[in-house]
Amino acid sequence: MAATGPDQGVRSDRGGKIAAAVAGIALLAVAVTGGVLQTAGAPGGGGANPIVTIDVHGETYRVELANPEVLEIAQQLLAGEIDPKIPNGLIVRDDPGPNAPWSWHIDPQSFEWADMTTEVCDGLPEYVEDGTLTSPWYCPWTADVVAID
Repeated sequence: MAATGPDQGVRSDRGGKIAAAVAGIALLAVAVTGGVLQTAGAPGGGGANPIVTIDVHGETYRVELANPEVLEIAQQLLAGEIDPKIPNGLIVRDDPGPNAPWSWHIDPQSFEWADMTTEVCDGLPEYVEDGTLTSPWYCPWTADVVAID
C-alpha cells in the first residue's frame, strides 16, 4: 500500500473551505460598505440630505443638512416658531457642492445653529466668495431661512 501524505498528491478540502469563507466575507463587506456609501451621501452635497436656503441681505446660499437636529431647527425657523438663530459652519472653498453658483459650500458635518458667534465670521456670501471674509467659519448674523428642499 502506498503512503499518502501531503507530498503524495492527496488534496485536503480545508483549502477550499477557507477560500469559500474568505470570498463570503469579502462579499459581505462589499454589500455592507456599498449600502453605507449609498445612504451617507457624497462629499460636497451630492447626497440625498435636505438643503436649506438662507438669505443674508438679499444674497442667498445653500447648506446641506446632515443631521435631524439641524433640520428640525431649520423647519422651526422657516415656520417662525422659534427666535432667530445664526447659521454657523466651516467653509469649504473651491467646491460649490449644493451652493452653486458660489465657489464654496459649508461642511455639512460642521454646520450648526448658534445663539451667539464672534463677529469675525459674519458677513455676506459675496464676502466669502471674494475672500474678504478670512475666517474659516461663516456665521452671518442677519440670516433668514427661506426654503428647505
